[in-house]
Amino acid sequence: MIQYTQLVKRNLLMYLRDKGVVFFSLLSMLVVLCLMIFFLGDVNIDALTDKLAVLPGRNAAQDEADAFLLILTWTTGGIIPTNAVMVTLSAYSSMIKDKNSKRSDAIHTSPVSRVIVALSYITSTCLSAIIICTLTFLIAEVYFVIKGATILSVGAHAEIILMILVNSFSYSSIMFLFASLVKTESAWSGFGTVIGALVGFFGGIYMPIGQLSTVLQSVVKCTPVIYSSVMFRNVICENMMNALFEGVPTDISSIYSETMGISIELFDHNVSPYVCCLILLGSGLVCLGLGVLISNYRRRKGAK
Repeated sequence: MIQYTQLVKRNLLMYLRDKGVVFFSLLSMLVVLCLMIFFLGDVNIDALTDKLAVLPGRNAAQDEADAFLLILTWTTGGIIPTNAVMVTLSAYSSMIKDKNSKRSDAIHTSPVSRVIVALSYITSTCLSAIIICTLTFLIAEVYFVIKGATILSVGAHAEIILMILVNSFSYSSIMFLFASLVKTESAWSGFGTVIGALVGFFGGIYMPIGQLSTVLQSVVKCTPVIYSSVMFRNVICENMMNALFEGVPTDISSIYSETMGISIELFDHNVSPYVCCLILLGSGLVCLGLGVLISNYRRRKGAK
């Protein structure tokens, strides 16, 4: 247990102390924020307020303020899973470096089982994601409240913490599978570039899922990222959805929710945040099992 704890601490510090790696793991989040601040945010707010303006008895100024807060919370719901993906990907760079520098061989010659070594990488990566995602949420919530949003309930906070834990475990397991397949740092860096470009698309941040074609929606629904975004948005956006769509027919709010990826349908059934959690857990467990099998196969192949 002491050896496991020391390895987890070592891997965690390797990630957190490397400022370049930490920065690039947050680069996708910074890109999303810039897009929202300079372009997409205003587009989404204007589109929403224009649709509400045609309804009788609306307060245009209040609708604009509520729409701003809704898009703000919506963006945060997409940023948290984006961070989880990119942080776990970046954190595994220490595992790839150990492979290339032969440090992993030195670790394996010590009286520590390979299972413990693998678990230490997964645990430290998961902890890195939990730390970054929790800080992201807390900073965002403080900003919401400053801008006039209502603070989330204790129950909502508990749900978000659980979601962060599930999210972090899932992506640390998924990235462990990919890290088990990659041999060189350059290949891992290239893989990270591709994922960084795609994660905002699959999370429905650059373009809401409801605005995609049916084929592309089907493709996006085959990835776990959209379910991460949906479950976070469903909870984080609830207060602002209720405020903005008060007195509005439920059909309008339901259509908007589906279009923006606050809710999602799968096989003609609405997917609840709890089902999204189960999808992520299932994806994580499957990828973890495959990653372990691949690592064992390569170890046996290398021993021959």
